[in-house]
Amino acid sequence: MTNIETSERPESVPLAGRREWIGLAVLLLPLLLVSMDVSVLYFAVPFIGRALEPTGTQQLWILDMYGFVLSGLLIVMGALGDRIGRRRLLLVGAALFGGASLAAAYAHNAETLIATRALLGVGGAALMPSTLALIRTMFADPRQRGTAIAIWTAVMTGGISLGPILSGVLVEHFWWGSIFLINVPAMALLLLLVPVFVPRHRGLAQGPFDLIGAVLSLGTLLPVVYGIKEIARSGAAVLPVLSIGFGLLVGALFVRRQLTAAHPLLDLELLRVRAFGGSVVANVLSMFAIVGFAIFTTQYLQSVLGMSPLRAALWSLVPSLAVAVATPVATVLARRIDRAWVMCGGFVLAAGGFAVLSGARPESSLGVVLSGAAVYAAGVVAVMSQVTEMAMGVAPADRAASASAVLESGSELGGALGMALLGTIGDAVYHRAMADTAPSGPARETLGGAQAVAAHLPGDSGRALVDSARDAFCDGLNAAAIGALVVMLVAAGYCARFLRGVPVASGGGAGDGAAAGEGVRSGDAGSGADAGADSRAGRDSVAGVGVGFGAGSGGVSGR
Repeated sequence: MTNIETSERPESVPLAGRREWIGLAVLLLPLLLVSMDVSVLYFAVPFIGRALEPTGTQQLWILDMYGFVLSGLLIVMGALGDRIGRRRLLLVGAALFGGASLAAAYAHNAETLIATRALLGVGGAALMPSTLALIRTMFADPRQRGTAIAIWTAVMTGGISLGPILSGVLVEHFWWGSIFLINVPAMALLLLLVPVFVPRHRGLAQGPFDLIGAVLSLGTLLPVVYGIKEIARSGAAVLPVLSIGFGLLVGALFVRRQLTAAHPLLDLELLRVRAFGGSVVANVLSMFAIVGFAIFTTQYLQSVLGMSPLRAALWSLVPSLAVAVATPVATVLARRIDRAWVMCGGFVLAAGGFAVLSGARPESSLGVVLSGAAVYAAGVVAVMSQVTEMAMGVAPADRAASASAVLESGSELGGALGMALLGTIGDAVYHRAMADTAPSGPARETLGGAQAVAAHLPGDSGRALVDSARDAFCDGLNAAAIGALVVMLVAAGYCARFLRGVPVASGGGAGDGAAAGEGVRSGDAGSGADAGADSRAGRDSVAGVGVGFGAGSGGVSGR
């Protein structure tokens, strides 16, 4: 196990220069493309459907395969990068991502596209933890690292927002394969620039790779993510529930393996440190809100306000402006006050945004809805920037990629939970509101179903059905917003209670094996003389905090 308590912090650390900042810009290129690939298919699906004629099941796998494989392999790839070197893994991931993108662009049937999406997931899993871990290596100074991580967070969230826009523009002017083909020159450029501007990183983790742990990690994450996604889409059924149960059982074996193995895949001792374990919990709660509610705002713009997909996607960029302001502001505040209060404030701000959306109705102005979305997005992303900096600041250098992978796995889990639980709330309220208007059939299932049924009804009857469905959808959106609001307030209380005064590493170079229990308190300018005692006193507060998860029935009512 990595010693996370006894390392001494160097009195001074080297500052990053021009080469490191250029290297950061190079690392942002794969991050942008990988995050965009999560959402780039949104507008291309109809074109792919006409070209490849996939079945309904195949279309779902085309959409989900990338994120499914990505989430399952993050921890494995993070541990691999700690052993073979993060720059080497980054280059391998870039080559695989570029090759899979080329194959996907010219896929001639649905099966080929599904397979290439899986390869893209493998490449993405190699790229994402490598970029964040290399930032930990390149920026030893905590202030510079904080700035770099804030930029990293903004680019990651911005890529997810830009994916639908890019998709809409490309499929409007070119064929559907162009959404994948643009990755190829970008990855080729990455292969040329990384050896020049990104420092070589020698694998620091010792001992053989834990192959059994890797298999158990996959056996945990893949069934759980699959089960949650299926429940969010189609409601509770035997297969997804059994899948989640199987994943949890394998997860127990994975934990046992990591606690007893001589060279574990994941150092679970790191999770007991307040700065890291608390960051993982805050990250799950952040992604729960921002991913889980995104489908509601998207459907509101398209199905309630009647916007075209491209117009809706363009308007959905408005909250990104608030995000661009919130991230640097949070970084500056964290240098002056306890980081826990910044995170607490971010969650409270997000709760305020959800409070605005809890009153959204079909007749509400676009400005009100976008303002609510901008406020909650700004609050959540402000938290995410601090979560990432806190976690990576205390992660030992020889486990940086593994630590990054744990954070990103938490993001995947939090997003899946948000879609399942908030979607279930919205779905249940929609069903109840439509019980009298449409006792059964597609109109009671979703707003889209109601609009399809209304298209075949006489004028007044069709309009009445659509009006009722829009009201019912907004009822579901309001209820989901209240649910997200409650979670944000709980998260704010968690940060104030468990992360206040948490020691955050204030230095440590790339190779110092920086201890998680060292450093100065967040927001303090003085020495960290009592930080180690505070760490030991507070470690158990996170050790007992778990993220329980489950999901009710139902999908998203607006689907």
